Amino acid sequence: MRHIDDVSGVGVPKLNLELARSNMIEQQIRTWDVFDQRILDVMREVPREDFVPARHRKLAFSDLRIPLGHHQVMMKPIEQGRMLQALSLAEHERVLEVGTGFGYITACLARLAGSVLSIEIVDSLARQARTNLEPIKNIELKSGDILKADFSAGEFDAIVVTASVPSLPDNFLGWLRPGGRLFIVRGQSPAMEALAVTRTDSGELLEERLFETDLPRLIGTEDPPEFRF
Repeated sequence: MRHIDDVSGVGVPKLNLELARSNMIEQQIRTWDVFDQRILDVMREVPREDFVPARHRKLAFSDLRIPLGHHQVMMKPIEQGRMLQALSLAEHERVLEVGTGFGYITACLARLAGSVLSIEIVDSLARQARTNLEPIKNIELKSGDILKADFSAGEFDAIVVTASVPSLPDNFLGWLRPGGRLFIVRGQSPAMEALAVTRTDSGELLEERLFETDLPRLIGTEDPPEFRF
């Protein structure tokens, strides 16, 4: 994996990185009711600092959403931990990620599931993610517009959407197999709700509200402009 130095060109000392990583796990993520040891281990092992823009590397373990450029952000560690825990992934499962960003969640998903297909619409982000994720074998990266994708019904065990939508897209729900889980953020800024949606064996959709957040819109699902008189 390519190592990204901070903007000064001088890497943050390893001891400080490990202390910051430990504090992120113990003081942020655990306190947000993330107790699944498998999730905590993955977030400890994947080098989060290598998946943020160089100028923000010192903020990699902070309780902040980190700007990635192009009006996109990396979610807070606590949000990512709750998301991964809610998905409850098994090692044989196939996951679709919508919005690769710099690839941190992609790398975490790859350790938790059997295979990950990640799609990023912003070409420069897709190129950066490809570099960051190059050594990982069970990831397929694609550039493109997820809203134009045509997957088979029930193709995925889990779907992760790292941006917000005004309402749940019917096609995303259709791509879930029975028992499949969808993580998505729905609603209007500044108080959106992060949801875990499960398709039951009978086809019913069950929603679990996880937390409040505020993420940029999934490109192509932006709200129409308001007309004022």
